[in-house]
Amino acid sequence: MRRTTLRQLQIFESAARHLHFGRAAAEIHLTQPAVSLQIKQLEEEVGLPLFEHVGRRVQLTTAGREVARYSRAVMQLLREADEALSALKGAGGGELHIAVVSTAKYFAPKLLAEFRRRNPQVKLRLSVANREAVVRDLAENRIDLALMGQPPRGIDTIAAAYARHPLAIIAAPDHPLARRRRVQLRQLAGDTFIIREPGSGTRSSTERVFAQRGFRPAETMEMSSNETIKQAVMAGMGVSFLSLHTVVLEVETGRIVVLKVAGTPVMRAWHVVHRGKKRLSPAALAFKAFLLEGGEELLAKALA
Repeated sequence: MRRTTLRQLQIFESAARHLHFGRAAAEIHLTQPAVSLQIKQLEEEVGLPLFEHVGRRVQLTTAGREVARYSRAVMQLLREADEALSALKGAGGGELHIAVVSTAKYFAPKLLAEFRRRNPQVKLRLSVANREAVVRDLAENRIDLALMGQPPRGIDTIAAAYARHPLAIIAAPDHPLARRRRVQLRQLAGDTFIIREPGSGTRSSTERVFAQRGFRPAETMEMSSNETIKQAVMAGMGVSFLSLHTVVLEVETGRIVVLKVAGTPVMRAWHVVHRGKKRLSPAALAFKAFLLEGGEELLAKALA
């Protein structure tokens, strides 16, 4: 690959990330035929196909996954070099890629908007996914910072708590226990608990709390998003153990109630996380400081 150009790697990295030549073309301001031509030339240089069509979908081949891994590393190093040089020149800009777990999407955009108001020169990029995908992005060094609840295990990271994160059991307003001043968890044993999918941080928190209290609901129903769970709870399909940061509007408008279960809300923490050996850019350092200096207040304003 000695004759491979940086432009070819940039084009391939974008196409590999999107698995769509059209989206890659739009991102890097080229035509789709130009993207296809550059990737074809890269495949000729590599001597192996990098993409394959499975039905109507485009997927990476084994060789493609290897080239993608190195392409990401090259692009990241170039970006870090650019940011380091900008810092030496006294520039306060740069690009910042943040990934947040899906539960944090209820406040993350407002946090970023406030940060951008204070730092208008920073170019922001936000990704939202479940915990499993965010941890994978951290492990593969695709992002600068992650906002999540429980820091990941098994990879070298640095995590700092910046705000409290309450979780509690929610129900429809007409639930039989909705008006009780005190409820024991065992009183909900006959209810259907609506839970998040495996890989979700909320799912992990639910399982941990249930295990600690020796609680097993009669029935569980799995759903893949907080929004779907809220709609199901409002429809009376069951109850759920959910982040209170996801139901602020519904509780205020009376469409959902928080059951007064003993020992709840369970208080966790929101963390800002990055790879342990990662050299943070000035923009990433500024955003981390922004959260650590006023996270609790910023979060309260974002959810107001």
